[in-house]
Amino acid sequence: MDLLSALNELEEVIENSSKIPMTRKILVDEERVLDLLDRIRTTIPEEIRQSKWIIQEREKVLSDSQREAVRILEDAKRQVEIKADDSEVVRQAKVVAEEIVKKAEAVGREIRDGARSYADDILKNMEESLGKIVTQIQQGRNELNSMK
Repeated sequence: MDLLSALNELEEVIENSSKIPMTRKILVDEERVLDLLDRIRTTIPEEIRQSKWIIQEREKVLSDSQREAVRILEDAKRQVEIKADDSEVVRQAKVVAEEIVKKAEAVGREIRDGARSYADDILKNMEESLGKIVTQIQQGRNELNSMK
């Protein structure tokens, strides 16, 4: 029997008891009331143990929940930091990559310009040399023709 039903039964005994006229007193069945009180006394310790256990379990669940909440928050903070670091690393890598590409393009232009200039110098020297050779050939032919 649980505590509430025993108390309800005691209340019912009191309500259904005979009343003494002109007073607020009643006649109760002593044996039945004492039996109910004994059952209440034996039920109370069990109810108290159960309520203590429930309170302990509640505290344990709250404590576990708080620890889990703290762990989840810490994990979330770490993830945010990692993502922030990753995004910063990615941003810096993009900046470095853009600088490398710009330098490579500049070096490529310099190499192309240098190659063109070198090729032009070579061709100019060849043109001058060929011009001298053509002049010498023409002079040699002229000399041959004048010997006739």
